[in-house]
Amino acid sequence: MTVDNSLNSANLFSISYRFLRRDVLPLLADLRLAIVLLLAIAVFSMTGTVIEQGQSLEFYQSNYPEDPALFGFLSWKVLLWIGLDHVYRTWWFLGLLILFGSSLTACTFTRQFPALKAARNWKFYTQPRQFEKLALSSELETGNLETLSQILQQKSYRVFVEDNALYARKGIVGRIGPIVVHASMLLILAGAIWGSMTGIVAQHMIPSGATIQINNIVEAGAWSSRNIFNDWSLKVNRFWIDYTPEGAIDQFYSDLSILDKQGEEIDRQTIYVNKPLRYKGTVLYQTDWSIAGVRVKVNNSPIFQLPMVPLDTQGKGRLWGTWVPTKPDMSEGISLIAQDLQGTLLVYDKEGALSDSVRSGGETEVNGVTLKVLDIIGSTGLQIKVDPGIPMVYAGFGLLMISALMSYVSHSQIWALQKDGKFYIGGRTNRAQVAFEREAIEILDRLESNNSLPTKV
Repeated sequence: MTVDNSLNSANLFSISYRFLRRDVLPLLADLRLAIVLLLAIAVFSMTGTVIEQGQSLEFYQSNYPEDPALFGFLSWKVLLWIGLDHVYRTWWFLGLLILFGSSLTACTFTRQFPALKAARNWKFYTQPRQFEKLALSSELETGNLETLSQILQQKSYRVFVEDNALYARKGIVGRIGPIVVHASMLLILAGAIWGSMTGIVAQHMIPSGATIQINNIVEAGAWSSRNIFNDWSLKVNRFWIDYTPEGAIDQFYSDLSILDKQGEEIDRQTIYVNKPLRYKGTVLYQTDWSIAGVRVKVNNSPIFQLPMVPLDTQGKGRLWGTWVPTKPDMSEGISLIAQDLQGTLLVYDKEGALSDSVRSGGETEVNGVTLKVLDIIGSTGLQIKVDPGIPMVYAGFGLLMISALMSYVSHSQIWALQKDGKFYIGGRTNRAQVAFEREAIEILDRLESNNSLPTKV
């Protein structure tokens, strides 16, 4: 019984191996499949760029309603069901990456490595008719293999001589280039998959002067560890905006400090758009801003710090507002409206009529009281990202650039045969045909200069 089971297992393994080698590998190595997969990855990557990723349910319900649905079918329900709100972490997108990587691997082992092996092996031509198949060949009345060998070595060819035949080649790195291209693409895919499975994306809107523990995680891979933020906290020392003379936003700035568990400062940097802060694999990007509150005094009252909230402007700009009580029983008050952090607020009285405008540090009379505005407090919008796959992706792109240069190197081959009083020479290359022809003519000229008999081409 044990022998029968062993035989059955061996037969099953043999059948599976033949199926994989004869059916699966050729299908994976098919160039058409690789092109289809690459196009699919490109299309879904563009989708992930166009459709906002990692937003709230309310955001998608507001921007992708069921009636009318985008393109007649893309509503928020369809979008969330397919996973277009987190394209790069869906099982089907990761499956496409794995399948494309498998296709590259199959092509590398079934085509590129055999091609490299064939290029590394030298094969002598022993019959004159073999030279007729070459695009560039000549027949000389006489010749010398030793002289030809010296000429070719001077031109960086590697020369092999056996009896009356010669074979020379150079540019074998051009055959290695495609393999390195595949390896670099596999490294990029591996980095993307690893980053999707282990990465974390968090978002915070933090007022100036506040210290927070990072916990508002909007995306997290299945293998990610959220404990990475437990050993340190983040303090926004100051947030400000530089404006152009015309009043448009020029740049956002956040003065940030990294604090340890004891509240001691570990690192401090000022970040702005396209200049993030990096700390232990975590990258903090400047992505948004808001107005958090305003500090005011009413007559001789203590200083009040009141929150300001975004107002619904129907897409006609950004406004923030707050209400300031002017009586102890809070029966009356005034409204303050801010558009930016340049320091100007619009003041509306208890009837809702525009009363005045006031800048930070200024004061105004309204509703029978003196309102003094001390400061407008801004909030910085930060995206906190942890992506362990980034080094692999960067290394893959660096290797891809090197491999692209390697692929441009021409792989040139030259054969020669001395037989029956004739000297046959020919060659071919896989690229830069004109340059190779010029080199071949120069080789023939130098070879003829060592011969006294005429040449027949």
